Amino acid sequence: MDSSITSAINSLSGQIAFLDVGMIGLSTFGVPLMVALIVAQWWLGRPQPQIRHACVAAGASFLLGLALAQMILLFVHRARPYDAGVSHLLVAPTVDWSFPSDHAIASTSIVFAWALHGIRRWQGLLVTLALLVCFSRIYVGMHYVTDIFGGMGVALAAALIVTTVYKPDTKLDHWLTAWF
Repeated sequence: MDSSITSAINSLSGQIAFLDVGMIGLSTFGVPLMVALIVAQWWLGRPQPQIRHACVAAGASFLLGLALAQMILLFVHRARPYDAGVSHLLVAPTVDWSFPSDHAIASTSIVFAWALHGIRRWQGLLVTLALLVCFSRIYVGMHYVTDIFGGMGVALAAALIVTTVYKPDTKLDHWLTAWF
């Protein structure tokens, strides 16, 4: 089922040139755009401690999620769908394993951290971008659907850990959010 859904999504590529360009752009620049949006929150309007706390938590969730993925990759060696003949690539191939998707981790860890801190500012935009980034990774042929869901699970775990450990209004929080 995973292969057939992945293949069906990937089969949409190559049909409409501007859609291919858009999906390649999202796959390439979506995560950096999301990071830039979170960084911009730091300076928008007058500094609000809860926004700055959420920015730090989003960054920490992002990094922890990617670190957890590296540990998973020590044990799980799943070939990319293009290597298995399930998809065709619109972007350059990569040498690492497919599961979990780093792009799914990076984009959704930001969303989960933002949501767990109750920040509504730009939430719809961030969710939309994350979902588009995740979809684009299947569309361009890089990941299976379950790689994306696995990445989302890792991202949620990372955001929950950060939310549990990094509390607002602590000495650490005051020190981290006082910059600039």
